[in-house]
Amino acid sequence: MGTAEGRIDAKFRFLRPEEGRRLSEAIRVAYGDSYDLPWVYDAEEVAGRLAAGTYVSCVAETAGGELLCHEGMRLGEVDDAVGHCGQAVTMPAARGRHLFTRTKRHLMDHARERGMAGVFSEATAAHPYSQRANVELGACETGFLLGWIPASVANDAAPGARPARQSAALFYAKLNDGHERRVFAPERHHGIVARTLELCDLRGVLEEPPADAEPAPRTELHVDRVATHNTAVITVETPGADLHDAVRAERHHLFHNECLDAVYLDLPLDQPATALVSGDLELLGVSYAGVFPNHRVDGDVLRMQSLHRARIKADDVSVASDHGRELLDYVLADLPASA
Repeated sequence: MGTAEGRIDAKFRFLRPEEGRRLSEAIRVAYGDSYDLPWVYDAEEVAGRLAAGTYVSCVAETAGGELLCHEGMRLGEVDDAVGHCGQAVTMPAARGRHLFTRTKRHLMDHARERGMAGVFSEATAAHPYSQRANVELGACETGFLLGWIPASVANDAAPGARPARQSAALFYAKLNDGHERRVFAPERHHGIVARTLELCDLRGVLEEPPADAEPAPRTELHVDRVATHNTAVITVETPGADLHDAVRAERHHLFHNECLDAVYLDLPLDQPATALVSGDLELLGVSYAGVFPNHRVDGDVLRMQSLHRARIKADDVSVASDHGRELLDYVLADLPASA
């Protein structure tokens, strides 16, 4: 199965809809029943996504068809310019042989050839290994989601890990030029947002709001509860003059009525109102997480986070690059003193 140098001989291909069960079987090998996306265990659901083109599943196999590695890419719509890579599984016999990097590179080449601008992916911050693979592939860190991974997720590739919530690093890998766009961020985060846009080549131009810009009277938002995480993502579709009050009320309900562990807040970076009305959200215990994609709004979002029952220390989070360390230091420094 390998060569004298230890490199595994593998062939790469994309799963057909009728092969959806192969993803489910691979996930069970690595995670048991603890993986936090229930649909990956449903072969018919996987098949439906493959057939619709909203999921692309790349595998590495032996010459005899034995599965060695898997990497998937999710799309909100078939023609999305940016995909979300995940569901990475390297089978036990292939670990330590850099096969994940080769498999993901094959998937990224496919996405590049179809004209996509780039791919985002999350990597556990419990150790630096999967982060290093992303850096090797040319990806750059755009943020850190503290406490994002629930303690119930158990990966057999990381035995002995203590049962606590873990954090995730978000990476962006540019594939082709995206569209130029204006970016409006709160003034206190200008420096780190500009640095992220530059290093990740996101083609966003940080600007001040126009002099005549005014926020809408009322905030429009949507809440997605992530039951398997015991968290929620609040997506602000329109930041209004009442943003502070709207976020405070939603956050209080989610923490004290629904007893969630953490809440993440997404603000649209393409709207001047984000810069105008979000500067004092830290008074609510909301802090910086990074620049992220969100399918509910156009362009990227400024993601912020508010931890409640999740307690994260600097020693809990590993990084794999100098920019990762710089970004993590900023994210940790922005946490409320009581976090």
